[in-house]
Parts: sequence; structure tokens; C-alpha cells
Amino acid sequence: MTAFPTPFRRFLEVAVSTILYIYFTVGFLLFFVWFYLLSFLFLRDRETAFQKLNHCFYRGFLLLARTVILGLRIRVDEDVLSIRSSVIVSNHLSFLDPILLISLFPRQRTIVKSKFFDYPFFSWILRTSGYLPSSGSGKCAPIMIRNMDSMQTFFSSGGNLFIFPEGTRSRDGTLAPFGKGAFTLARKFHAPIHVLRIRNTQRLFPPGKFAFRALEKITLHVEHLGVISTASTEGVSSRSELIRNVRALYFPEGRTPENLP
Repeated sequence: MTAFPTPFRRFLEVAVSTILYIYFTVGFLLFFVWFYLLSFLFLRDRETAFQKLNHCFYRGFLLLARTVILGLRIRVDEDVLSIRSSVIVSNHLSFLDPILLISLFPRQRTIVKSKFFDYPFFSWILRTSGYLPSSGSGKCAPIMIRNMDSMQTFFSSGGNLFIFPEGTRSRDGTLAPFGKGAFTLARKFHAPIHVLRIRNTQRLFPPGKFAFRALEKITLHVEHLGVISTASTEGVSSRSELIRNVRALYFPEGRTPENLP
């Protein structure tokens, strides 16, 4: 990209970031919220409608981002888009990661930090979309029970559950130890596990920063590393076995440092 003086670079990045934040706030309130309300009032399958609206909203965000950030490219492995009825696990680098995955799958559930279920309006969207709280205790217990009871139907209808098993964003690109939740759910519902690697979202929107890096050439890449069956020759694979198999896809034989290039 063309070299700009530092003050001007900062001005451009703040301007681009402001446009993207306006889409999230004003754009949602003026346009998208009405589709959510109409779907809630008049459609029987509210969950599917909300998931598809989430999908459209975030696709719109990324389309806008590619328009105002001239050096931004998004590359998605072709077989990623054909994933259905699966648990999807991925590394986690930035707040953009769930936005990116929701934009790829019209039918999607995910696990969201429980505190967000306390936010009045946001909680309504999360609940109606069938998303799961990270904790199944306290006020979140009824939500967790209801969504777990309908999970088999969700998978049977082609929906995907995506989870970041590290539990939080990586600050240096290394892959942290995995929690067991994704693998417990995959075993419980006999769902295949598709393993994705996300690259460069932390370059576009670094953790702890307000502004997007709008003047760099950045390619966001969603890579499909493989699929792992939850069944084994002796029945259902153990959680620890599934975790080992998934991590092995991130670190092929001969590569020892736990770092994602």
C-alpha cells in the first residue's frame, strides 16, 4: 500500500473503523432490527430465521470491510462451505473470528460468554438464535437445557455448531490447551469434527485495539485442515483421543513448535 505520514495513516484508520462501527450500531438499529422483529412476530421457526439474519448481517459487514479496506482479501477453502451437521473447531485470534464463521454458515450455533446473556437486547438475539452460554449454571441453566435438548434436531437439519476450544483469543498465535466442551458435544451427538485454521484476523483487528488496520494488504484465510469422526473401531472415541487427533492436524509430523504461521 502507499506509504502515508503517520498522522494521516491514523486518521484514515480511525475513519474506516468508524464506518465499520456505524454499520454495527446505526445500520443494525435502522435496518436489520426490523427483520428480527418481523421474524420473531410472524415466523414459526424463529431460531432458523435469526441464524440466517445473523449470517446476512455479518456477511454485509465483511462486504463493507472489503469495500473500505482496499488491501483486504478473504480466502476460504472450497470444502469449508460444504460443511453441514458438524461440530467445527478453530483456533481463535481475534474478535473477528466468530463474525467470519457466522458469515460462512447460514445455520449456525456457537458458545457465547454467559455475561452476554445479561445484556437485554443482545440476550434476546442470542437466546432466539439458539446460541449456548459458556456456563450452564444459574440463570443460564434453562437456556443450556433447552438448547441441548434441541441439538440433535439442529444437527439433523444441517446446522453447524462452531466452538473455539482454546476458550479465549491467542495473543501470540500459539495454540493454547483445549477445553473439553466441543469434544463432549461431538461425542454426545455423534457429530463429525471439522478442524479449521483461521489466519490473519489478528492483523486486521488486533486484540486490545480500537482501530482496524485499514492500510495494509491482509488476506484472511479460513483453511480446512481435516475432519475427524467421533466413532472408532471400538465405539465412540474418548475426548482425550479426539483432542490429540485435532491438535495433530495443527501440528503435522516433524513440526514441534506450537505456533500457527
